[in-house]
Amino acid sequence: MTAETHARASGRTAHVMAQIRSRIASGALTNGDRLPSIRGFAASLGVSPSTVVEAYDRLAAEGLIRARAGSGFFVQASSVASLPLGARATLPGPREVDPFWVSRQSLDADDESPKPGCGWLPADWMPQAALRRALRNVARAEDAVLLNYGRTQGDFDLRRLLARRAAEEGLALDPANIMLTGSGSQSIDLICRLLLKPGDTVLVDDPCYFNFRALLKAHQVQVISVAMTPTGPDLTAFENALEASAPRLYLTNSALHNPTGATLSPPVAHRLLKLAEAHNLLILEDDIFTDFEPEPSVRLAALDGLNRVIRIGSFSKTLSASLRCGYIAARAEWIEGLVDLQIAAQFGGPSPIVTHVIGEVLTGGSYRKHMEEVRRRLNRTRRSVIARLTTLGIEPWLEPRGGFYLWCQLPEGVSSTALAQAAMAEGVVMAPGNVFSAAQTASRFMRFNVAQMADEKSWQVLERGAA
Repeated sequence: MTAETHARASGRTAHVMAQIRSRIASGALTNGDRLPSIRGFAASLGVSPSTVVEAYDRLAAEGLIRARAGSGFFVQASSVASLPLGARATLPGPREVDPFWVSRQSLDADDESPKPGCGWLPADWMPQAALRRALRNVARAEDAVLLNYGRTQGDFDLRRLLARRAAEEGLALDPANIMLTGSGSQSIDLICRLLLKPGDTVLVDDPCYFNFRALLKAHQVQVISVAMTPTGPDLTAFENALEASAPRLYLTNSALHNPTGATLSPPVAHRLLKLAEAHNLLILEDDIFTDFEPEPSVRLAALDGLNRVIRIGSFSKTLSASLRCGYIAARAEWIEGLVDLQIAAQFGGPSPIVTHVIGEVLTGGSYRKHMEEVRRRLNRTRRSVIARLTTLGIEPWLEPRGGFYLWCQLPEGVSSTALAQAAMAEGVVMAPGNVFSAAQTASRFMRFNVAQMADEKSWQVLERGAA
């Protein structure tokens, strides 16, 4: 057996063991319960019976389970108590590959694990020197910054900076129309709390960012989707959906759409706003990727003037995912309601320490150069990744104008979900297509983060999967 074959076999055995530990930790298997049959469990996990036998033998050696001659394997009476508290708290139960699965794998993977399916840049791409300098400066700030709650709408200087940046694209904003939040995801959550009730219908692109789907599921709304094209949503399907389902809200990325990389065209943008007005549709425009664009593209918020469009964004993709801060730009009466909700949820806006660090980096003179270098580096990396993917028969749906995502079609007969599961068994995090698709029509698609594909292990997994 070669070293590579041995590593794969060990990874499969570890995966089976983790499944049993998960079931015990979650309570799906309790004291004295019989474990799944060897053949049945092997079939359900897509591994050989010998792999399950080895996993069961190892768990028995650990004292977690025990064998009964002629009867099978059973949970040891003391096994649940013997599990460390941390393991019982953190091991998830068996679950399908869904948006939550991808988020958990991405967030909980070791720092050394390859993550071509994650949604952020590697640490060495980020402005570490500027962040460390800003952190040193904030440590010398006045006591209120270090010790007080955040103001209800967040730091005024950072809101004023966001208003100035919006003015550069033709969107006149008063800082009073902007509130800072704990993150971009929290911004969406607050807006859903304000504008939606259980049973309402929300329209999303197909595919769309997988956490849109996760958040909407948490709010117990009905989700319908329309196919995405390289210039925006399919307008015929969009209009049909409005007439058939009367959705309350449409959630989208206009620029460098996640996951496809598409960019909204002016004709589609104008038509969308006319349809929204005719059908009393509100639009939530997630503008998180704006600074990755080589040149600014059309924005619904700028065309609409925040009449029925709400803009959100954050700084996790360009500065640091550790500095949790997002923002909402909306009509004054909506901001009032959103502020109340944020007070109820977390008693004030985001940490003054965080907002001061972000504000200092954005105004410190190095941010524009940082983003120029990131865009150049992404362009080089994207071309290289596309060329290598193509040799494996993996084809990009389009080549984006910017950003770090590639939405790609796998070879005929290759399931992206199965590939992601096999990759995870080897410690590689990937993002399969159907987690982005409400209609479940993307089984052959995979989203790749080109900046996270330097590790050869990712390519080895892809080569085996594509074959």
